[in-house]
Amino acid sequence: MVPAWLWLLCLSVPQVLLKAQPTELYVEVPENYGGNFPLYLTKLPLHHEETEGQIVLSGDSGMVAEGPFAVDPESGFLLVTRALDREEQAEYRLQVTLETEDGRVLGGPQPVLVRVKDENDQASGHQATATIDVSIVENTWVPLEPIHLAEDLEVPYPHLIAQVHWSGGDVCYHLESQPPGPFDADTEGKLYVTRGLDRESQAEYLLQVWAQNTRGEDYAEPLELQVVVTDENDNAPVCPPRGPPISIPELSPPGTEITRLSAEDADAPGSPNAHLVYRLLIPEPEGRAFELDPTSGSITLGAAPLQAGQNFLLQVLAVDLAGAEGGLSSTCEVAVLITDINDHAPEFTTSQIGPISLPEDTEPGTLVATLMATDADLEPAFRVMDFAIEAGDVERTFGLDWEPDTGHAQLWLRKNLSYEAAPSYKLVVVVRSVVDLVGPDPGPGSTATVTVLVERVVPPPKLDQDSYEASVPVSTPAGSLLLTIQPSDPMSSLLRFSLVNDSEGWLCIEEGSGEVHTARPLQGAQPGDTYTVLVEAQDADEPGLSASLTLKLHFLKAQPVPTLLPALVPAQHLCTPRQSRGVVISGASGNSDLASGQGPYSFALGPNPTVQRDWRLQALNDSHAYLTLALHWVEPQEHVVPVVVSHNDQMWQLLVRVVVCRCNVEGQCLRKVGRLKGMPTKLSAVGILVGTLAAIGFFLILIFTHLALSRKKDLDQPADSVPLRAAV
Repeated sequence: MVPAWLWLLCLSVPQVLLKAQPTELYVEVPENYGGNFPLYLTKLPLHHEETEGQIVLSGDSGMVAEGPFAVDPESGFLLVTRALDREEQAEYRLQVTLETEDGRVLGGPQPVLVRVKDENDQASGHQATATIDVSIVENTWVPLEPIHLAEDLEVPYPHLIAQVHWSGGDVCYHLESQPPGPFDADTEGKLYVTRGLDRESQAEYLLQVWAQNTRGEDYAEPLELQVVVTDENDNAPVCPPRGPPISIPELSPPGTEITRLSAEDADAPGSPNAHLVYRLLIPEPEGRAFELDPTSGSITLGAAPLQAGQNFLLQVLAVDLAGAEGGLSSTCEVAVLITDINDHAPEFTTSQIGPISLPEDTEPGTLVATLMATDADLEPAFRVMDFAIEAGDVERTFGLDWEPDTGHAQLWLRKNLSYEAAPSYKLVVVVRSVVDLVGPDPGPGSTATVTVLVERVVPPPKLDQDSYEASVPVSTPAGSLLLTIQPSDPMSSLLRFSLVNDSEGWLCIEEGSGEVHTARPLQGAQPGDTYTVLVEAQDADEPGLSASLTLKLHFLKAQPVPTLLPALVPAQHLCTPRQSRGVVISGASGNSDLASGQGPYSFALGPNPTVQRDWRLQALNDSHAYLTLALHWVEPQEHVVPVVVSHNDQMWQLLVRVVVCRCNVEGQCLRKVGRLKGMPTKLSAVGILVGTLAAIGFFLILIFTHLALSRKKDLDQPADSVPLRAAV
């Protein structure tokens, strides 16, 4: 019989023994790593800084000498020196020790398992869980700790996870899984997992193992083993799909949140495998325009200014394992569009237009100028403009037409111009945005000044006739007045007349009065011929304005000179130097028979050159003429001026007597006075005056001489001989 103390001892000893295995340091290296070498893998748990030892690396035969691994002696990091290929070798088993120079071991050995991670594998690939060796006393099961199995183990299947021993005799084993799972047991009590486990499908399993005899009878209650599928970081973060661009208004302040990125990880919630952090993958200078909270995934505006119309595609890296080495990542994309705001006022391309000259007779409806304005905003609705004349047009003489979305405005004349009313205009035109402006007020570029000058329009001179005709006898003497060309409006501006094509030189015209005279005798003119000249009249104030007409002379036979004696005109006087007075001559004076009938009189000075030099004759009207001095000074004396008068094909001569004399301030003639009889001449008067003065002087000399002699006689007598005067 078995002693009781032995039985109790057996029950108190733990029956679960872990298979002896040194604790390995597990490290993963990505396959075909494309970064810089050496690549630091992990810090070795050997405190070489506290001792004088050195870390020695060893491993499979020949691997250390020729292999890709080494140890940094200063930092104690394990490093790889080149890229690894999983197809060539999937894992490396290394061993490191801390030794002295003479080979004495101070620490270790420390096993290190380096696994080459498949570049297409997203799982971390933890090592297989050690098997459990279970020894069972007959009819008794000892409760076991849960078995932890990593999901998706990269091991050959079936994979041994536990060993059950029943000490009560020959038994066979039966296994059931709740819920059904990929587990199996053989006749020797070995428990296997037949395929990889997926925590997302099932996180825990309850295995029941029965020990049965050969008859199929259970020896005891089933052994229950709890299998826990540990989470493997085999799920990369999943980014939300990229949506349409997120619109952010221009000039939004820094810190404005654009979006909050939320990636999902299918690993166990709350585990490090599902702990996500975010990193912004964006180059400078755009990196200063956006900020990212690595924990919450909030994307906000940075300090860098942004311009309307800019498009950004932000790339955000979502990394699990809280960003630690070995974590899985995904790249999320966020599209951002900087939208326009109406922060730019429209401005004219030219601030000063003109001066623009417009004649005052310009018709209303005439285009004066075209103004152009631009708007730096991108949104078409913000570029719609409104124009207005703000100043300089009180009477609304001008107007504006424009299309709101073109930026062009046309300035039109709406009313008639008047030089006298307004010789110039300074129109101040402003342009504004139809949509309310955001930001600063419009600057000086929103105003343009249009200068308009009104030109005075002087109508060309207009004459009272389009053409003149006159019949002239071929015997007409030089200086004869033929006709006078007059403007249609006597009150019009002064005109200057000239002959354009007087080829024969027969005619002359007074520049100011328009009187046409014969300049010389009409030699060579034949009766019946017609002589045509062109007369031009220019405005004295505006020489560019002129009018012209034709003058036709019809030559007649020479009329016999009347046998009548020249008629004398009563004498009149004129002043020299010349004054404004003249002598009025009537055409009817001299002979009433010749002067009868209708029609104008024509006056001309006689052919004497001296007369034509000294005198000037102007027609006052159809019946009278005005005779004045032509020179400033004419010898004072009586002059007889011959004047030829023509009337109704009749001619006669007037002899005008004119007394030219010096005049006083009142215009009265000063006449020369002759010597009166009995009056002395100048010489005699001088002689008489001199003789009188000589006589007076002689008598004065006698008187003064007598007085002097008497005074001397009195002084020569004695004092007592002076006679006494009687007292009264």
